[in-house]
Amino acid sequence: MRSASFVLNHICCPVLILAATVSAAMWPETLHAEVLQVGVAEQDITPPSGFPMAGYYHERLAEGTLNPLKAKAIVFREGDTAAALVVCDLIGICSDLSREIRKLAAAQTGIPESNIVISATHSHTAPDYMKELVLYLGKEKQDPLRAEYIEKLISGPVAAIVAANANAKPASLTSGVANQETPVSYNRRSKMLELTLQTWQAESNPRRLRAAGPIDPQIGLLAIRDAADGTTRGIFSNFALHCDTVGGAMWSADYPFFIERTLRESLGSELISIFGTGCCGDINHANPASSERNKADFIGNSLGKTIRARLDQLPTIEHTHLAVKSEVVQLPLEEATPEQVHRSTQTLDLIKNGGKVEFFDHVLAYKKLILDQLRHQQPAAKSSDYLTWGRSRALAGIGETLPVDVTVISIGDELAIVTLPGEIFVDLGLAIKQASPFRTTIVVELSNVVETIYIPHRAAYAGGSYEVTNSTVMPGSGEMLVESAVRLLRQAASENEKIKSTQPVAEDVSQSWPAHSRSASMRLVSAPAGPPAEPPAAAPNIQRLADNPKTAPNPNALPQRAPAMIEHTVTFRLKHAPDSKEEASFLKAAAELASIPGVRDFQLRRQTSPKNSHAFGIAMGFDSPA
Repeated sequence: MRSASFVLNHICCPVLILAATVSAAMWPETLHAEVLQVGVAEQDITPPSGFPMAGYYHERLAEGTLNPLKAKAIVFREGDTAAALVVCDLIGICSDLSREIRKLAAAQTGIPESNIVISATHSHTAPDYMKELVLYLGKEKQDPLRAEYIEKLISGPVAAIVAANANAKPASLTSGVANQETPVSYNRRSKMLELTLQTWQAESNPRRLRAAGPIDPQIGLLAIRDAADGTTRGIFSNFALHCDTVGGAMWSADYPFFIERTLRESLGSELISIFGTGCCGDINHANPASSERNKADFIGNSLGKTIRARLDQLPTIEHTHLAVKSEVVQLPLEEATPEQVHRSTQTLDLIKNGGKVEFFDHVLAYKKLILDQLRHQQPAAKSSDYLTWGRSRALAGIGETLPVDVTVISIGDELAIVTLPGEIFVDLGLAIKQASPFRTTIVVELSNVVETIYIPHRAAYAGGSYEVTNSTVMPGSGEMLVESAVRLLRQAASENEKIKSTQPVAEDVSQSWPAHSRSASMRLVSAPAGPPAEPPAAAPNIQRLADNPKTAPNPNALPQRAPAMIEHTVTFRLKHAPDSKEEASFLKAAAELASIPGVRDFQLRRQTSPKNSHAFGIAMGFDSPA
């Protein structure tokens, strides 16, 4: 007979970890409750000086580093299900980069590509890498130093995912939200006197009426602590605010760097602080009522202090079933006619030769050339003559729609992380949160695909201005993403409820047994020999299914106790359907525990109280080793 440790992954209760020698066949594999494991890791992806910088419509070459750029990964694993999210200090994640990273990471970890999300913080002091990536993937001629950095840009996030996967282990998770009371974010679109919408308007403008939309003051939080010693290993935070607070020609992770620094001051230098940007397509740090803008250190320190003050109050995630849902949404692309493309090349040629044009005309011209290469297998213009960011190998000639990913990673019924492409308007993120069935929902933009550029809500298209001018997708695309996200959230919630109703979950045994009739695991109890006292009238929540023949047959009496015993009690639910053959087989096998040498007063009980979700209980005593 093979022996196995009876470790209650099958019937889980925090007051009992019972080791007994039993037949391995007694516990079917279907009863194993997998433990959620979480890993975190980071890798440096800072480019060298001289590499082009992203963020604006003119070339800048980096002159040095203010603070490092990183790729920070979190991996969740439960049984055969796994997911990875890596957030990079980049302006955006183009499809070429996400596909390459996902392919390599999947090959090295076994995590499905569809369950791997690559996201960007949207730092405007990060590399303009897309042109160099196209050259590298196409094995075209390029500067060796730039090619070397592209290798680092690909390998860094992959290495972070691989390391997080390797160090994944059981964790205690807490999640929730913190409200940012100190103002650091503002809706940058304004309703004007003539009922138009304009971006970046100060309150001093007499034509400005009010902000055109809300902000999202909540900071979404997930804290990862070591299950063994309680050390805080990682904090995942999420806030809706553009990462464009630094400027200049030095590499910088922007305000998330200062969030990390603030948290490490109190939680240790080994802490991994992962920041996922919230839906902030129309949110920035410029207060319309002031001529002075908050700086990166003020913003990051303020957010970090808010996070730190809330951490110890976050509720623990009790049920940790991991679900991963994703789907590809086809967003309709705007048109780029040959006439529009021709005018755009004229505009960009004028700028290249030192001419002056209106900023919005520059933005529109650049966008039309991006659309030209996306929509047409034979573009009207040679994009390589004009584009740096916005070039794509994977999506070149894709057609009338742009395939984008929407992914939901959920843990129990308490936390869901939603990832979306592009720069999403705040109203769309708020709509997802409001419709979500989860206690805490974190929405992360700029994931896997950045070729949409901005994604406004439908009403914003009617108002126009910068974000609409700089969007490649048609009105209604944002609403399509909301519908997809809510659909996936409901699927994840439904799966969780199904699992929760059929699998064992950790729950305090006191909810099933009255205090007078139970003892904590391994606690020495004493009871006089002879008949026990009758329990109070409200006590019997359960009825026995099987008793050790040594015990009295009276179903309402408590068992007699030896002068000194160690008592173990556990309550649980089974995966199997009620009254099924599998349930009967398990209960029959469980009854064999009574034959273990030294077991006294074995009882297998069925729950009768409708207020408790556990269906069964096992109680047994052992003679004291003393």
